[in-house]
Amino acid sequence: MLRITTETASLARTIRLEGRLVGPWVEELARVWGELRAERDAGSIRVDLDGVTFVSPSGKSLLRRIYVEGGRLVASGCMARSIIEEIDS
Repeated sequence: MLRITTETASLARTIRLEGRLVGPWVEELARVWGELRAERDAGSIRVDLDGVTFVSPSGKSLLRRIYVEGGRLVASGCMARSIIEEIDS
């Protein structure tokens, strides 16, 4: 199960993820990302991974695509930061 919450603060938009980024939830995040990308510049969209407990290979692939397209992946926890470091390298 994955909870996807979008928050708006002035010019930035945040997609907050909580749970496991696997299976159909990868497709759902891709849909949410696509809708936000259609509305605004990717650089103004943050993806907060602090609540993520697991990311499947297809989830990592999607996060990598979001990163390449200009989305900002953010995290303060060790596990989520390691996922970002893996994507960034």
